[in-house]
Amino acid sequence: MNEPVLVEALPGLCVAILRGSFPSPLRELPHLQPPTSAPEPDVDLRTTVRDVLRQRGYKPTGRGKPSSEYLAAALADGRWPCINAAVDAGNLVSLETGLPISVVDFDLVHGELSIRTAAPETRYVFNHGGQEIEVGGLICLGDADGPCANAVKDAQRTKTRPETTRVLAVLWGVDRGGPQRVHEAAAQLTRHWQERGAEVLRVPLVHTED
Repeated sequence: MNEPVLVEALPGLCVAILRGSFPSPLRELPHLQPPTSAPEPDVDLRTTVRDVLRQRGYKPTGRGKPSSEYLAAALADGRWPCINAAVDAGNLVSLETGLPISVVDFDLVHGELSIRTAAPETRYVFNHGGQEIEVGGLICLGDADGPCANAVKDAQRTKTRPETTRVLAVLWGVDRGGPQRVHEAAAQLTRHWQERGAEVLRVPLVHTED
């Protein structure tokens, strides 16, 4: 299954979506080695990512900042998250490129997928503790049950599990300097997944008109 995903037009947004099928459950695959250092921060890119996310009213600051910023801070504080091979790869590419990346369990999304702005006051649980994030005004990946992933925090209901074999990654790129950065990031993530035996497909996108 590789049906196109409808993407709402949002100035400056340049996304890529990958679907990966691993040969065995993620719990059986080795983790990626944690990074030992982070690249020099690209302040202009960080500002551009935030500017793209805030266009429809969302405020990407504080605990609601882009996940790529969280990863850089986590590494600096010795809190680098080791989740599983699929998510580890996404986090590593996110750190290296400065772009937020979502990785969800493809078998936990339902119905047609789309990328669109969440309605005001939309909320979902994002961790095992039941904490919620309000995503109103934020561009999100959504399925038949509503938004489930974005450039900040992904929904708990679609996160990968130990038994996951099929995943979907959304690379939340920006068109600063053209789409080359997000395409290169997608190629990096593809290589990491393929090194662990995954079959990787680029999901086609259908963009709406402005």
